[in-house]
Amino acid sequence: MKKLGTLLALVLAVSLVLSGCQQQPASQSGDDEFVFGVIMVGPHNDHGWSEAHYVAGQYVEEKVPGTRMIYLESLNVADRPETTLEQVVSDMVDQGAKLIFATSDAFEDDTALVAPKYPDVTFIAVSGDDVLTGEAPENLGNVMGQMEFMKAVAGAAAALKTDTGSVAYLGPLINHETLRLTASAYLGARYAYEHYRGLDPDDLEFTVNWIGYWFNLPGVTLDPTEVTNQFFDSGADVVLSGIDTTEAMVVAGQRAEAGEPVWAIPYDYEGSCEQAPEICLGVPYFHWGPSYVEIVKAVMDGSWEPSWDWNAPDWDDLNNPDTTHVGFLYGDGLTDDEKATLDEFIAGLGDGSIELWAGPLNYQDGTEFLAEGEVATPEEIWYLEQLLEGMIGASR
Repeated sequence: MKKLGTLLALVLAVSLVLSGCQQQPASQSGDDEFVFGVIMVGPHNDHGWSEAHYVAGQYVEEKVPGTRMIYLESLNVADRPETTLEQVVSDMVDQGAKLIFATSDAFEDDTALVAPKYPDVTFIAVSGDDVLTGEAPENLGNVMGQMEFMKAVAGAAAALKTDTGSVAYLGPLINHETLRLTASAYLGARYAYEHYRGLDPDDLEFTVNWIGYWFNLPGVTLDPTEVTNQFFDSGADVVLSGIDTTEAMVVAGQRAEAGEPVWAIPYDYEGSCEQAPEICLGVPYFHWGPSYVEIVKAVMDGSWEPSWDWNAPDWDDLNNPDTTHVGFLYGDGLTDDEKATLDEFIAGLGDGSIELWAGPLNYQDGTEFLAEGEVATPEEIWYLEQLLEGMIGASR
């Protein structure tokens, strides 16, 4: 009886995967069709991280003839507690997938374990570093966009706008990725506060609170709506979001309608300002389409090789969907003068005349990160160990 119950549970789990795995309408059929899978940690229409990957899959279908995306959304402990990444991969391979994008840091370990079981399938772990560390199987690669630059622009926008001298950052969970992105926003804010507003950067309050996951899991994480309200109640007038969803925008929009002079900056997806455009200062967003296309074409023609790709913006055309990997779209909440100042800041980041990751910089606990005149290496930024000195919030 116990064995029967276990078997039924397994059948149920597999059936949940099969029912959840979605297909785009086939543009063609037959042996020439190239099927690729996209596994998402959140809903495909979250106006954040997962939607940006879903849009990238559509971009591939548009740009590369004969391709078709299949996808599974909301693979996380709350929405699909009985579903494993290996079950999803097995189903996608059965549907003909030759390439699978595992689009969350949450999938990194499982992807590295599952990939060797499917040597004829290429796997891309988004935001991972297995290739960099030499631990990746031969059919696994990594890709990430250099969002650090765009987070710095977001921080600069917040510093230009704040009247209270207090900005806040709504963080997901704590790891190397989130630490370096949050620190990038802080460095951009300090630079703008000092160089464009002529104020003491040590007087700028930058507070971080982590909810515990990439988005709200009721009963598991802090409620991002409550955290955002707490930020505003404590005197912050700009909230930058680092989570996958748009609660910070919703709360700021509601409070602005009630007459409060508050602002927000969402994250991940280029359309996320639409939630409350009048109080949006802009959005730092990923555009995965170009890297997806490059990877798909390489797999299709047999030239793909494992690599760790940390892709830069197209500084000549920051919001060109065919060339840039990350971008920043200005929001309606910015004045023309603020936009002009951010244009100057972005130009300085692009030509290297503004170097934010330069010493002296200390970690939050006071230990030295970069000495006077020292510039951080890419690896030092990638593996940032703590928040930086002057930031308020937990580093572990």
